[in-house]
Amino acid sequence: MLDRMLRKVGCVMIVRHFLNWARSAPASERAEATRALARAFLISDLSSDDRIAAEGALLMLLDDASPLVRRAMADVFAASWDAPAAIVHALSCDQPSVASPIIAHSPLLIDADLVDLVATANIEIQTLIAQREQLPRTVSAALAEVAAAQACLDLLENPSADIADMSMARIAERFGHLAAIREALLLRDDLPSAIRLALIEKLSETLSAFVVGRNWLTQDRAERINFESCEKARVNIAARTEGAGLPALVSHLAESGTLTPGLILRALLSGNLLMFEHALVELTGVAPHRVAGLIQDRSGAALSSLLHKAGLPPATIPAFREAVLAYHEVGFVDSAGGQSRLRRTMVERVLTRLAGQDARETDPLMILLRRFAAEAAREEARLFCDELVATPDVPEFVDDSYADFEDADYDEALIAA
Repeated sequence: MLDRMLRKVGCVMIVRHFLNWARSAPASERAEATRALARAFLISDLSSDDRIAAEGALLMLLDDASPLVRRAMADVFAASWDAPAAIVHALSCDQPSVASPIIAHSPLLIDADLVDLVATANIEIQTLIAQREQLPRTVSAALAEVAAAQACLDLLENPSADIADMSMARIAERFGHLAAIREALLLRDDLPSAIRLALIEKLSETLSAFVVGRNWLTQDRAERINFESCEKARVNIAARTEGAGLPALVSHLAESGTLTPGLILRALLSGNLLMFEHALVELTGVAPHRVAGLIQDRSGAALSSLLHKAGLPPATIPAFREAVLAYHEVGFVDSAGGQSRLRRTMVERVLTRLAGQDARETDPLMILLRRFAAEAAREEARLFCDELVATPDVPEFVDDSYADFEDADYDEALIAA
């Protein structure tokens, strides 16, 4: 009604009557009239004076005691580029029931406004910001740094949000112990391998603490299983990491102190020659193409020098040398499971050759290799059983030569057979 009147008569007069009427009108009627005035401001062909009068009335209504009135303005102005910027900014700082549509949709809120709101608003507002379309990287970073877990989860599930790697790392650091956050991160194709690994390590630690707390495993046993699980995960993730991500992951492992000789040997015995190469590049500083060439040299002398330069324990050098030789001999045979599973053929060849060199059975290296051999055998058995179960049943051969026998005769025939 009011917006039609504004098209016919001068806005200044209507606004004057509106202000006098609003002093005593019920809140619900004031809200409806405010909605009409806001719509008229956006869509009516008002003169400059009329537009100033209408904007002044709307600014005054920001002080209305009823949130219904302010929410009516917010609903109209939420998605408009032509809304008064001062009013939009004021509504965005109002109570959540009023500010929600502005926070969720207004294109007039700049990045600095949203960052400020993230730092000062409650969970409800943080969540609305996280769900905004085309959320810029700066706002995502603010959410990752200070927002509540629910807002961070909504951010991760927002397909149009621009999230930097460092923001995902911060979310993992703050909330990686929460299953929903961890799952949302792990489902992302753009999740850096280092963050993926950190999440798996957090999960492993959580499970280890759980089973120890239930007295299902001793502390030492749980720590041993946790350590082995994390080592498997590192090699598994490295096998799935492509391009520049693999050198970055290896550098992360070196910085975190987890690029151990045991891990490097596990990667090599899993057939992951690329991870082995990048590990030597990281530890020696030698150019990648040079490292690759030295590994291909089957004489062993150049490789031994490279391994010594990498700072690997002297006692492990023969194992690495034999593993590289076994890799060249085995090739891609026994490669089920890709480059993330210990290859039984390679492990057993290295064990046999080291035993032939009079290596002591009690050496830590031999103990490690025997553990690798047992793990590889179990993994191979699991794969075999999985394939066996997945194979369609073969129809049984039915021998009908006993079809005419009585039951007793059939039993006697079976006994005789």
